[in-house]
Amino acid sequence: MNQAIIAIKRISCAAALCISCFFVGGCENDQKTIEEWTKDTVMREEARNIESFMSQEGKMKARLTAPLMYRVSADTQYVEFPRSMHVDFYNDSLGKDTWLDCKYGKYYESYNKVYLRDSVVVITVKGDTLKSPDLWWDQNKGIFYTDKYAEYRSKDQQVQGHKGLQATQDLKTVTFIEPTAVLDVKSNGLTPQ
Repeated sequence: MNQAIIAIKRISCAAALCISCFFVGGCENDQKTIEEWTKDTVMREEARNIESFMSQEGKMKARLTAPLMYRVSADTQYVEFPRSMHVDFYNDSLGKDTWLDCKYGKYYESYNKVYLRDSVVVITVKGDTLKSPDLWWDQNKGIFYTDKYAEYRSKDQQVQGHKGLQATQDLKTVTFIEPTAVLDVKSNGLTPQ
């Protein structure tokens, strides 16, 4: 009887060992399969011929048009305008105040900021013009800023910021970093010597 119990215990141990080997071998996956199961999924939506209106406190502030838009859902959600974008900015009377053109734009939704690059131009109804190779637009603060070269032209002045600028959206206030300027002294009431 003792030998029967010992034999049963040995068979049970052998069976348990075989079953555990089966599970250990069955749980093995190759690296490619593991990476497929755990990779981050990036969702991308595409839209063409976009027209979007932006408002604050029930008042229309801007109208954006673009030939192509991608909305990307990743760690940081963003909307990309890879072919160009145009924005008309409006004052409180719904009159067009300023407009913006660039060849590329990327809107970061969580920060409410837009990165603009490649031939960025901002023009007011008076003809004041701001140009830069790249520019940030902070929608919450209503400002443009950059740490790159920028140029501002008005009827009587031309100012270049070699290390950037900050400007209000309507270009009424423009502050340059390391500026150089050409001013029309006659229109400022100054007389040249």
